[in-house]
Amino acid sequence: MPMKILLKQDVTNLGYAGEVMDVANGFGRNYLIPQGLAVIASPGVLKEADVWRQRAAVRITEIRQEHEALSADINNTKLVFTARAGETGKLYGSITTADIAERINEQLGTDIDRRIISSEPLRQLGDHRVTIKLSRDFHPQVTVFIHPLEIQEDEVDEELEIEAGAEMESSEEIEAVEGASEDGTLEEIQAADDSAQEDEDSPQDDEVESSEEEQDTELETAGEDEEAAFDEDPVESS
Repeated sequence: MPMKILLKQDVTNLGYAGEVMDVANGFGRNYLIPQGLAVIASPGVLKEADVWRQRAAVRITEIRQEHEALSADINNTKLVFTARAGETGKLYGSITTADIAERINEQLGTDIDRRIISSEPLRQLGDHRVTIKLSRDFHPQVTVFIHPLEIQEDEVDEELEIEAGAEMESSEEIEAVEGASEDGTLEEIQAADDSAQEDEDSPQDDEVESSEEEQDTELETAGEDEEAAFDEDPVESS
């Protein structure tokens, strides 16, 4: 059941201070009254409504004039966005109310809150009319153009050069690694050959040394035998 309230302050898209409004019971008791935006329109309060309206009349006039001028500016404003899109024109992403509010404020020097922009995120290329609810009486529309994002030829060439340079560096690194690997393999093979050669030479050297030692032993034994024979056969004197 609706309840009757008296607005103490301006409420966007509802009314101005000093106005008596019928609102949903929950909206009035759970939001407007606790926030200090309104009071219950009791007989005693209604007697003061005229005083409040007189106090707010000048300000309401100024606000209306501001909104009227701003509405004209917004209706004549065109926002241009570029975005990546598929072949069907569907965007890879979207243009949000925050994007629109930021662009309007940049172009018009205003301070429009994204929450008063009545629009779902825009996800398609083309022209769009977006409503902005300045107040209960003023709902101007801004025109939003979304064009496909085109990559410039210079940017493409630069990207290709960067990719080519990266591939060349990668190729040089691979060749260097392979070359180092081959060098290492050759060194290992050479070292193995040298080791095998040393192993082959070592037994021969040992055999030669052993043979020489045996010959020396035989010579020494023969010399000792000759000396012994000489001692046993004394020389006869004449």
